[in-house]
Amino acid sequence: MRYLLALAAVVVLAAGVAGVVLGESDDSPGLQFLGGLLVIGALAIGVRIARRPR
Repeated sequence: MRYLLALAAVVVLAAGVAGVVLGESDDSPGLQFLGGLLVIGALAIGVRIARRPR
């Protein structure tokens, strides 16, 4: 289960980075904002996974 959550965090992180990059090229502040939120959320999930006892 832990690996599945880590995989989901990596996928969300990649989607967030893609949103920021595509928002930059299209000059879309909304897409950049949503991409940034996805990146922050993925980092929060990653920290939660790392801090959780095994």
